[in-house]
Amino acid sequence: MTKSYIATPRRTTEILRTYHFTFKKSLGQNFIIDVNILKKMIEHAHIDKETGVIEVGPGIGSLTEQLAIYANKVVAFEIDDRLLPILNETLADYDNVAIIHADILKVDLNSVIEEHFADLKIIQLVSNLPYYITTPILMHILQTAPAIEKMTVMLQKEVAERMNAKPNTKDYGSLSIAVQYYTETKIVMDVPKTVFIPQPNVTSSVLVLKRREKPLVQVDDEALFFRVVKASFAHRRKTIRNNLFSHFKKTIAKEHLLQALKRAEIDESLRAEALTIEQFARLANEIGKFVSENT
Repeated sequence: MTKSYIATPRRTTEILRTYHFTFKKSLGQNFIIDVNILKKMIEHAHIDKETGVIEVGPGIGSLTEQLAIYANKVVAFEIDDRLLPILNETLADYDNVAIIHADILKVDLNSVIEEHFADLKIIQLVSNLPYYITTPILMHILQTAPAIEKMTVMLQKEVAERMNAKPNTKDYGSLSIAVQYYTETKIVMDVPKTVFIPQPNVTSSVLVLKRREKPLVQVDDEALFFRVVKASFAHRRKTIRNNLFSHFKKTIAKEHLLQALKRAEIDESLRAEALTIEQFARLANEIGKFVSENT
């Protein structure tokens, strides 16, 4: 008898009816009903029996099941306690899956990795991420869990394009720089809204983020670097000079900011979208000299 995977319209509907499950819009719950999409996603992640996988928001286990087939072990974080008994049943045949009832943003990921993946060298995140919290989750992992070397995530197409954007494009911004500072990014496929229950209002994309051995640029103060980047994009139609003046008006004199721009060899009349991440690094390092002088 051929096994009926979770990620089919019929099986998903059966599970939802059996448990009288209703979707919570606040949790961004959209379940995938196309096994082929999930298998393609796993192919792009290059998951094998040497790999430990972390998943966020397993839902009823559609992606979790496919990951369990290919990976050594899967640890999935689910915040909705209504889904725990469902997952216990749908994934009962897979002894290499652990479900943790927790908010991944409040978990010590390094302790989880040490506990569950101690004997594995390759650890990845593979997830259909809840759209409302995609960016906080990815940044949390990038900044706190260096053992996770690759992330293959399904997310809103618009957000994927912003994370993957290059200078002088409408999608390029502080998010592009924050993500690319840590990773090499690539959009590998688009996913139509018709493969979800319920259907979201937007198209999705699968984005692969491969962690760099070291950040793309060297900065003296990482927090200041991100602050300068965010300030520079605060008002996209304003020049970088005016955005910096506005942000640092209480801490750094205008003439010092102009000096920093000059030393970094950046035209003060440019808008932030014209600057590369290397230029932002030079600028932040120069601004940092005045910050230290004022402290």
